[in-house]
Amino acid sequence: MATDYKQSGVDIDAGNEAVRRIRELARGTFTPGVLSEIGSFGGLFRPDLAGCREPVLVASADGVGTKLKIAFLTGRHDTVGADLVNHCVNDILVQGAQPLFFLDYLATGRLSPDVAAAVVAGMARACRENGCALLGGETAEMPGFYAEGEYDLAGFIVGLVDRTRILDGSTIVPGDVLLALPSAGLHTNGYSLARRICFDVAGLSVDSIVPAIGRSVGDALLLPHRSYLSAIRPLLGTGRIKGLAHITGGGMTENLPRILPTGTRALVDRRTWRVPALFDWLQRTGGVPADEMFRAFNMGVGLIVACGADDEAGLISMLREAGEQAWHLGTIEPGDRDVRYLDA
Repeated sequence: MATDYKQSGVDIDAGNEAVRRIRELARGTFTPGVLSEIGSFGGLFRPDLAGCREPVLVASADGVGTKLKIAFLTGRHDTVGADLVNHCVNDILVQGAQPLFFLDYLATGRLSPDVAAAVVAGMARACRENGCALLGGETAEMPGFYAEGEYDLAGFIVGLVDRTRILDGSTIVPGDVLLALPSAGLHTNGYSLARRICFDVAGLSVDSIVPAIGRSVGDALLLPHRSYLSAIRPLLGTGRIKGLAHITGGGMTENLPRILPTGTRALVDRRTWRVPALFDWLQRTGGVPADEMFRAFNMGVGLIVACGADDEAGLISMLREAGEQAWHLGTIEPGDRDVRYLDA
């Protein structure tokens, strides 16, 4: 009896249909630097170096993590792709880079063209919003490797920054201040703990309405990972920003020290903002200690800006004019590259 690839679990026709849909979505993100078509063995990109005397490429890779489990449970796949792009954009933004192009890797057991198109539609939307080309990627069908209806998603981004404008936190000194920009929810971190609290401890489903947070579990956990590029980009050339920290896995406790020079410490004043209801509910329902909350979640702070005390008022004003609800978060003091929290 003859055996073909489809009987082995790989549907080439479905793959071709997915690629056809993805090609059209990706074309809508192309910038003038794109020199190749989707489907080439490699993506070609010619960066615009105007005004950049010492161009430096900045690259990063990341995934969406177990937030994907919420997409599987809800059947909503058009947001996680945008989460992935925005996460990667923020990761290079904190070094002063602006995105050039993005690549994705989507792997699944059995390829659904509808699901693949929804995921990539989210990526394409976020790429357009960030002025970033979806240059290419890989869609892999691997029967027997993933559970039915599940997939994994990873992204790779490349950006550009002038060497003289790289942000590395090296000029941060005691007496400097920290400003905060709000998150939109959990973003893409802490989902293993959040899922345990919601589904195992509280016994809820994605459709359960939680009065304390005013929405369903699924809606709360699928809140988008924000991009901070539009708010921060106008400030990059001012010389006022000394460092930026993207608050991802590890929360403030683990991420702020990544930009601190030796001999400094971040003092974060927890009294300067009201932690969003979602985090309060997770903490109370799961009985999670406060220190663990600040290591697992962003607690309502998605990006932190370090600057000189004299520049604080001007930066807050500029950020608020850009539509951001920026606020004073804390200060820099002498210490050993860690975070100290000031409580009420």
